[in-house]
Amino acid sequence: MINSIKTDTNGVANRPLEILVVGAGIGGLTAAIALRNQGHNVQIFEQSQLATETGAAIHLAPNANGLLRRLGIYAETFGANPMQKLTEYTSAGETIREMDLTEPNKRWLHPWLLAHRIDLHNNLKKVAENPTLTQKGIPLHKGSRIAKVDAEKAIITLENGTEVQGDVIVGADGVHSVTRSAVPGGQLKAACCGKSAFRFLVSKQAALDDPVTAKLVQHPGELSIWYGSDRRIIMYPTSDNTVLNFVAIHPEAETAEDTDSSWGHLGNVDKLLHVFKGFDQAILDLFAKADPQSVKVWKLLDMDVIPQWHHHHLVLIGDAAHPFLPHQGQGGGAAIEDAISLAVVLGPEVPLAEVTQRLKLYNDIRHERATRIQSFSRIIGEDRTDDKEIDMYGFTNFNFGHDEWDNSTQRLRQWIWERIPNPYWRMPIAFGPMPGPRQTHLGVPRDGTKSTFTTASIKFKTSRTILQNLFPPGRKGWRFTSPGTVAYASFSQTTLNKMEWLGGSGYKHIGLYVHGVEYVKDDGSVVQGTYLPILFESLTDPIVSGREELGMPKLYTSVDVYRRANSYRMRTGWEGALWGKFLLEDLVEIDPSTTTGALSGEADAGILAYKYIPKSGRSNKNIAAEEYTIFDPFAEAVPTPRPQRVYTTKKASMQIDPLDWEQLPTLHHVISRLAEVPVLEIVQAKLVEGEGVPDVSGARPIE
Repeated sequence: MINSIKTDTNGVANRPLEILVVGAGIGGLTAAIALRNQGHNVQIFEQSQLATETGAAIHLAPNANGLLRRLGIYAETFGANPMQKLTEYTSAGETIREMDLTEPNKRWLHPWLLAHRIDLHNNLKKVAENPTLTQKGIPLHKGSRIAKVDAEKAIITLENGTEVQGDVIVGADGVHSVTRSAVPGGQLKAACCGKSAFRFLVSKQAALDDPVTAKLVQHPGELSIWYGSDRRIIMYPTSDNTVLNFVAIHPEAETAEDTDSSWGHLGNVDKLLHVFKGFDQAILDLFAKADPQSVKVWKLLDMDVIPQWHHHHLVLIGDAAHPFLPHQGQGGGAAIEDAISLAVVLGPEVPLAEVTQRLKLYNDIRHERATRIQSFSRIIGEDRTDDKEIDMYGFTNFNFGHDEWDNSTQRLRQWIWERIPNPYWRMPIAFGPMPGPRQTHLGVPRDGTKSTFTTASIKFKTSRTILQNLFPPGRKGWRFTSPGTVAYASFSQTTLNKMEWLGGSGYKHIGLYVHGVEYVKDDGSVVQGTYLPILFESLTDPIVSGREELGMPKLYTSVDVYRRANSYRMRTGWEGALWGKFLLEDLVEIDPSTTTGALSGEADAGILAYKYIPKSGRSNKNIAAEEYTIFDPFAEAVPTPRPQRVYTTKKASMQIDPLDWEQLPTLHHVISRLAEVPVLEIVQAKLVEGEGVPDVSGARPIE
């Protein structure tokens, strides 16, 4: 019983996709299993009854075998044996070369196996149809021939008139695909490449029992190839090295009367022996051991490249997208790679509105690789001449050295990153945009409205000249608004908490804020604000994000706060060496509406700072990769700080001890300069508690 599926395709809510897989071959079954594992609802529609499966052996090279293992399918458990040796012969039986593959195969993460195709297919079918602990078995509708595909509406129509609708149609219906015609440019038909192949199996024990043929099958896991001028024979074992699989490729015209455009027509041993009559007698004796009823002839079909493998809600995989010649044993592997790639891009909770874009992404990931492997197979299948060299190592490395799950996962990540409207990129970029106080990893804005702050500030009168020496050296445009020799500055320490971007925790910072500073731009206009020569923070994450994203002059220091009913003490240090002591005593609470500038200690227009990022390289140590003046206007603070309790005092003190280079090896040059700043008079001290911590996203270059 086939249930017609009606889906909500408005893309508003994410839910499991309804996926219709057309074709229950290796690619279709693998796709169904992998997509079910991603949490989707899958149905399979197969035109045959799957009563008599055809096919012989199949290569499960490391690139394909590793993907099956991700699905929990280990081909060793149903008779697959490792590929261990390659031997090449002339048609006369002379050895061209021998290669022990035991050691080379160790460089691949997964073993290269030789499996019986029917065993693999049966195992995939069993995994698909059987339920798991968390998932239902996948309905497999046999005898369901597809008559029509509506890619835009995601509807398949069966020959009996039944319509079934889903969210995605997976065309896995092989070389004579019906679904292919629904893709632009998919009206192409596969055609014979000029060669056909006998395929059959021979008992290995029967070969061992014959002294003439035994010498050809002495080694387990040995793949042997005999080359003729326009034909070749490939033999390798499967089913725990008990069965020999043969592919005997020859000119199509020599068996044309035995085949048509379909797969697998019955051949006969006499014809087989006649076609290869010029080959070594030992291999012909092996041929003679084949069951005549098992010998079948296939035309080797090839097809031009389809421009794309997707259209609206339809996507093609395997031979429906790219029929393979058999010369590398990668046809099944490419279908498995397609299936896994599709499952990755259609991951759990994929938005319905993104389905067609995700199918395009699948096409972008798979099209180039699969068509390239196709081209390799064509090259290898050409009739060889003595002066023609084939880069077998290069082909093998390209084919085997690939994990499509990992590759597609990274391509999906990059696709998601590229769609983030305003991502924040900073080192290390290999992991994508960085989370921070302004955004999540995926660029979603943070909510700082419920974050809390406690800011203690001590404003003092000091020497303008000393403070002026803290301007960026040699950089023009910096000056004080007042020409007098008296200036004002504040040490302001803030404790932040309930920070969403830190998982609800917080950190502390303390900085020197120089008031009444101006920056004169190149056009003569003036920006006024509070200059921040140094900001110390107690946590690495805000230091890194603030330096790279904003250009704030941040360094690390420890900040210990001792809060009592009427006092507030702060101590700053590095690795146990205390360099600063700040104290507010006799605190008196006042009306919070009378205070402003909670985080800077002053009601200034904004923060002025200087960003400098050095260029990498020993010879570039005095060259900046990036430098300019930045300004963060308080009027644009998001969210706006909301003071809730404010305390003031006339009794405050501070003490800065520069210590020495041994005690402060990375900070002494900074702290000694801060110690030089004279405190002529403390003019104001206050403590502000509130809610709403600005994300400083307004900080930007002035020009």
